Amino acid sequence: MSGIYIHIPFCKQKCSYCDFHFSTNLQLKSQLVEAINKELVIRKDELTQSLETVYFGGGTPSILSEKELNSIFETIYKNYSTHNIKEITLEANPDDLTQEKLNFLKSTPINRFSIGVQSFFEEDLRLMNRAHNSQEAESSIKLVQDTGFDNITIDLIYGSSTTTNEMWMKNLQKAIALDIPHISSYALTVEEKTVLDHQIKSGKTKPINDERQNEQFQILIDTLSDNGFIQYEISNFGKENYFSQHNSNYWKGISYLGIGPSAHSYDGKTRAWNIANNAKYIKSLEQNILPQEVEVLNKVDVFNEMIMIGLRTIYGIDLNRLENEFPNYLKDYFYTEIQLLIEEKLVEKQANKIILKPEAKFFADGIASRLFYVD
Repeated sequence: MSGIYIHIPFCKQKCSYCDFHFSTNLQLKSQLVEAINKELVIRKDELTQSLETVYFGGGTPSILSEKELNSIFETIYKNYSTHNIKEITLEANPDDLTQEKLNFLKSTPINRFSIGVQSFFEEDLRLMNRAHNSQEAESSIKLVQDTGFDNITIDLIYGSSTTTNEMWMKNLQKAIALDIPHISSYALTVEEKTVLDHQIKSGKTKPINDERQNEQFQILIDTLSDNGFIQYEISNFGKENYFSQHNSNYWKGISYLGIGPSAHSYDGKTRAWNIANNAKYIKSLEQNILPQEVEVLNKVDVFNEMIMIGLRTIYGIDLNRLENEFPNYLKDYFYTEIQLLIEEKLVEKQANKIILKPEAKFFADGIASRLFYVD
């Protein structure tokens, strides 16, 4: 099986923390959709297996019109093997999800929503410069449910300077009360050159408190696990049968196409990425040229990626795969380093895999970096 990720690089306004590729100027939107359709056609032979998942990310995919979204679906269903599709996800902002919009979306193949709630508190939403308010955050979820969609995930952000532990607990309780079956939750990070970065450096906003983020991460794990959620990836919690199939396929190393400006692709041997410039992306595809760079992955690249993904998921680092796919120098290096982490009680061996100890999950990326092999 394989998947397609489609990047829609437009938003109504810029969130203070965001460093993704997008534009708030919508003038090129229709031209960009045409270019996305062209890229889908040009690359149709790259996927040799049936499609299992399609994911519209961004940016804000819910900003697309009926005509634009339908044209993308028409291109996919005309050019790809779609009889095995199980999951089609649309990322959406609460303020876009009107009843009229949802009635249309119900007529499309979309069967999963990822709603960018981030918080149910006004002070958090103002700090993040979100386009919606707390009332819209809640009402949009109910509208989606009432329209007949039950496969819903929401994004929640913890650890901002405005979010107390009590507020964070209430955010989680609200999500649970709304019967959301999947939650993706991330610590607020300060990326360079973002509005939030400038606000903190200029003293307009308090800096991130790492200790409080760690506390709220533990609240997240404890609260959701007590309410039937499984933490199948560091930032992703789903009830049984509600894991993100698209993202899970990423973590299992299944091939996917990344379509649109800045989108990444992976086929097991190479990683490719498109140019992060809307105008140049459009111009290139008008000339039938793929605006991408390609990197051929060597054994060290694949090894390091296996480490990172394995430690972030319940699937762990597969020791059978390690033995079968990698040369002796990488295996020797791994077993030496992993023994140190076992002795420090940061990881443990279960059956034939290595997983993080529960108390070490907040430090997953740092622990993984200790296992990376550097040439």
